[in-house]
Amino acid sequence: MTSSAIDKALWVLEALAEHESVTKISQVTGLPKSTTHRILQSLAEHGFARPDGGGGYLPGPKILTLAGRMLARFDPVRQASPVLQRLHDQTGYTVHFAVLNGDEAVYAAKLEGRKPYQMPSRVGMSLWLHSSAIGKAMLAAMSEEEVAGITSRTGLTRRTPGTITSQAALRRHLAMVRERGFAIDDEENEAGIRCVGAAVFDHNGHVVAGVSISTLTHELSVADAEELGPLVAGTAREVSLTLGAPVELLAR
Repeated sequence: MTSSAIDKALWVLEALAEHESVTKISQVTGLPKSTTHRILQSLAEHGFARPDGGGGYLPGPKILTLAGRMLARFDPVRQASPVLQRLHDQTGYTVHFAVLNGDEAVYAAKLEGRKPYQMPSRVGMSLWLHSSAIGKAMLAAMSEEEVAGITSRTGLTRRTPGTITSQAALRRHLAMVRERGFAIDDEENEAGIRCVGAAVFDHNGHVVAGVSISTLTHELSVADAEELGPLVAGTAREVSLTLGAPVELLAR
């Protein structure tokens, strides 16, 4: 398929986010140097690039203006909705989308499961990070220093007999979550409820949210939860991509 002029301009614009040299941008995009330079000149005329004074180019002010306008309209829940709906359709369980808010998470969206009962959660409700599947997935995506800071401020409050209340036990558990790519809340936040959660990342590669499925323990065994883990993790990855997360980060 022949690449259009628009394709080439977008390739150059994307490369401009990380490179200044015309030669390097040409190499990254696979375009001839003359074509790359011509596109950069055109982008500069429209304010999307600017000469750096040394033969290279920097992102122009028009990019910041456009980015600011787009971010003002950007709604993570709306971006995530189609992916969350698919997870709901695939499992029939209650699906949650929670955002990181300081030292805790807050439910931003909930799709009730196809069951004759409802989960006690609600949009706007806060939850501890150390005792929930979404929260533990978020913690596992942070550095040990960040985890220590949060847990020292909040404490490891016991919600149920299954809640992890030891710093050492939490560190070991989070190492397993990192290895798996998902977390399981095995009656740690609410008695009789089992959840599977995975972390969501933003365009900077920072953990900002999480996705989970929840149901009663008699509906979902630990083995079943482990089997559904990759599906939840895949959903979280798709949501991350809609938020602009770096593909290389999600591939790890």
